[in-house]
Amino acid sequence: MLHADRVVTILGATGSIGQSTVDLVRRAPDRYRVEALTAHSNVTGLAKLARELGARFAAIADEAKYGELKAALAGSGVEAGAGESALVEAALRPANWVMAAMSGAAGLKPAMAAAGRGETVALANKECLVCAGEAFMRHAAASKATVLPVDSEHNAIFQALGAGRREDLVRIILTASGGPFRAATREQIENATVEQALKHPNWSMGRKITIDSATMFNKALEIIEAFHLFELEVGQIDVLVHPQSIIHGLVEFSDRSVVAQMGAPDMRTPIAHCLGWPHRIEGPAQRLDLAALGQLTFEAPDPVRFPALRLVQEALRAGGAAPTVLNAANEVAVASFLDRKIPFGGIARLVEATLETLVAKGTAKAPQSADEALAVDHTARNTAAGLLPQIALKAS
Repeated sequence: MLHADRVVTILGATGSIGQSTVDLVRRAPDRYRVEALTAHSNVTGLAKLARELGARFAAIADEAKYGELKAALAGSGVEAGAGESALVEAALRPANWVMAAMSGAAGLKPAMAAAGRGETVALANKECLVCAGEAFMRHAAASKATVLPVDSEHNAIFQALGAGRREDLVRIILTASGGPFRAATREQIENATVEQALKHPNWSMGRKITIDSATMFNKALEIIEAFHLFELEVGQIDVLVHPQSIIHGLVEFSDRSVVAQMGAPDMRTPIAHCLGWPHRIEGPAQRLDLAALGQLTFEAPDPVRFPALRLVQEALRAGGAAPTVLNAANEVAVASFLDRKIPFGGIARLVEATLETLVAKGTAKAPQSADEALAVDHTARNTAAGLLPQIALKAS
């Protein structure tokens, strides 16, 4: 039976993962006590949640909004904070389960702080593993923290790995929906519009991650995450296109058994797994009806039409800070595409050019701290921005 007083902190409470976590906490208020909540800039949403859930501390990332948050929490007994130091303080508060769902590089230091406490961290922030995976996992191991992956694919792998011994593991397989351009030609992909790229067939997500799904850079980043989370070799990570998004991940063992985790495409399922772990809790997602689905289909990914899959392998083999560079360059590229400064096909070209430029200069060693990761991230973003006119010119 689940311990009745699990103390929860949600970093990024007003985002999509945070809201799904709140939904689960709301469904069993007697099981959870909320210690701290954070948000990027949504003061109204943060204050409302803090009051409703009885949080003891609420922090807003935007320092300029401290007064507004304090006023919104007046009389509630909820302590207010703002800025990076307050986000880290939220992560350090006495919770035994922390959802690290702040997006972007801003979530790196708070997640690191949470892992350093030696409790359970449900990890939904990609940057922790993509930008500083080696340092993050070493930091978590040193403090004996438990890191639970929240992404549906990594959570699936985590669950499937329980079916066998680690020494019998052959490979893992991450599934990909294929995004909106799964069946598109190279020419159609090259000239895709922002509107077309934002039409994901299965998931409702933010603009950045939806574009990443369309380029398959989301899968490239997930490969980097899996590489660090599960201590794998590059050759042990495969990708399989599975348009229905029902099987989220598979693990192959030495006896050729393949264990898969399945579920309807609803992020509350992997979050519920993490929130209840090591037990199971009631989940609100739709029950899986395989008979109604009729069939599940699979395809090999195409690294020619989707060069992200080739680039991530090159980055991991180059080692050092190359994965950090790939992530930063991709963020600049996606923002540029959304601003209509480069074509859709230019996203991968800008990432490749940035990688080639920085690797040629001598890729820095893998970041050993959050500050080192942020420094590499800054350099890569500046390099990508400098290469942007060249990529835009080629497309004109």
